[in-house]
Amino acid sequence: MNYQPPRWLRGGHAQTIWPALAVRQDAPSYRRELWDTPDGASIALDFVDGQPGAPLVVLFHGLEGSSASHYAKALMQALATRGWHGAVSHFRGCGGVDNPLPRAYHAGDAAEVRWILQRLSSRYAAIAAVGVSLGGSMLLNYLADDGEAALPLAAAAVSAPLDLVAASTRLDRGLGKLLYTRMFMDTLKPKAMASLQRHPGLFDGARLSRARTFIEFDDLVTAPIHGFGTALNYWTQASSKPKLARIARPTLVLNARNDPFLPESSLPDASQVSAAVTLDFPDDGGHVGFATGPFPGRIDWLPQRLLEFIAPHLRGKKT
Repeated sequence: MNYQPPRWLRGGHAQTIWPALAVRQDAPSYRRELWDTPDGASIALDFVDGQPGAPLVVLFHGLEGSSASHYAKALMQALATRGWHGAVSHFRGCGGVDNPLPRAYHAGDAAEVRWILQRLSSRYAAIAAVGVSLGGSMLLNYLADDGEAALPLAAAAVSAPLDLVAASTRLDRGLGKLLYTRMFMDTLKPKAMASLQRHPGLFDGARLSRARTFIEFDDLVTAPIHGFGTALNYWTQASSKPKLARIARPTLVLNARNDPFLPESSLPDASQVSAAVTLDFPDDGGHVGFATGPFPGRIDWLPQRLLEFIAPHLRGKKT
């Protein structure tokens, strides 16, 4: 199922920004659950309830994403049409739920993904998982760590920053810094400042105010709080690309070659992944874009591609 962008939408930046800002996608009817984490925080999961006996597809969103993100709404609508169960699992501090702890979420957070999937597996015997962008990195780390014990029967990672050093360096320069890093900092910094007010001395607030790049933010906040020390150590240890050879569950890794978040040169080849991993690197699509059709475009190609991959691995399974 090859991706072909519409003629009027060209270039990685356009294919990234347009679907998120201009392509309308109605939200499905979500049912929200609040879960208490083992360490005293809370997260929100938004469910689309399917038919009895249908499988579940759980989505792990990208950095500062939610069930309102365009890709989440598109996938959940596609699941509702099939009569399958869907769930968007929010990370700490996302989806409108406050995070009272210093610990938040990060690209290598396999433990959080594992805990969420373990709880869901008590309800649904047939589970697939999709991770988008940073959520894709978290999911791939989990799949590599757990190998044959991983809970999803199939998985997919979309536009994951497989090499975090390359991705973060690209986002801290030029148009990446201007278009994307500034947008992320507009939400990451206020959340971090709120955490500092709850936990005085957690980091230097003056340095946070001056932070304009991912290396500045991750060096100050993400890396030390989550035990990595420095941003470079965090990016190196949490990168999923070196771990793809350890994945045992059928997994689709989907990245556009013109993704402005990750250089094409950082994409893996077949020799760097296990036999369970399917690599799909279309020339176009941007970062979680993949819009199709006449103006103003549609974003149904991505959920169709994901379900095309996932469905055969769930066939005949019952919840």
